[in-house]
Amino acid sequence: MSIMNEISLIERLIKIEAIFAGATTDGERVSAQRARQRILARLEELLPKDPPVEYKFTFADMWSRKVFTALLRRYNLEPYRYHRQRYTTVMVKVPKTFVDETLWPEFQKIDLELGTYLQEVTTRVVKKVLHEDSSDAVVVEQPLQIGLDQSPVSNKQIKDKNDKTGRPHDIKKTGHRKKKKKKKRKKKK
Repeated sequence: MSIMNEISLIERLIKIEAIFAGATTDGERVSAQRARQRILARLEELLPKDPPVEYKFTFADMWSRKVFTALLRRYNLEPYRYHRQRYTTVMVKVPKTFVDETLWPEFQKIDLELGTYLQEVTTRVVKKVLHEDSSDAVVVEQPLQIGLDQSPVSNKQIKDKNDKTGRPHDIKKTGHRKKKKKKKRKKKK
């Protein structure tokens, strides 16, 4: 069943690309290569009239970033990011018209199709392997008021058996700050 879903997804993605290439016949819709060539030709036409501009795209998840990066490479555009930019950031130099009319709308449709597919697969796997109820957490009216030293299950205080001070284990003093201070003093001498 999942192989059929994957084949169906691939066919839908090919149709999306054909639509953005301006395909008009059923034969053109089947040929992904022709669609790509038409889009590349459109990009080449835009370059003299509309010079490339540097764009910064930021994505919420790695799947969207991967799809967008692959789409850029498909059209011979070089994605990059600067040193210290987040992993989810993609930079590219591309004509504004191409971004507005082709690249971004095509990405949005492909991303939506893949996101839907990944959501279905994730839900199916979670239900089969982990638990049949994969629904969201229940929304409660008032958040529980729990101190750092209390258990969320009971009102008992959490204590570490090895801690002689009686402080809860999550706020136990570690002493690593003292070591750092000693190291700094040694360096000054």
